[in-house]
Amino acid sequence: MRLSDVATIQVNFPEAHFWIVRRGSAERCGEPGRVFNPEHIGIRVDRTDILLPDYLYYALKHLHQQGQWKMLAAGTLSLVNIRVSDVRRIELSPR
Repeated sequence: MRLSDVATIQVNFPEAHFWIVRRGSAERCGEPGRVFNPEHIGIRVDRTDILLPDYLYYALKHLHQQGQWKMLAAGTLSLVNIRVSDVRRIELSPR
């Protein structure tokens, strides 16, 4: 199951539960936050019966801290970005 199966993911999404930095330095790109910015990728969990928004927030925070977004980020040395499609393709696997 992919993240897009249980959540709405788009840019300029003020109704989202949280947002992911889409463009910036390699260290900031992919970092989840709770403050709306129209340039960031918003994520709103639609299937809260199987995935809690706060759990997803901290899971994505862990991915960012592990440097997972650095592998997907594209751009120049000082400014990189991730695509909405990269976030939509995140695989969720029940354990």
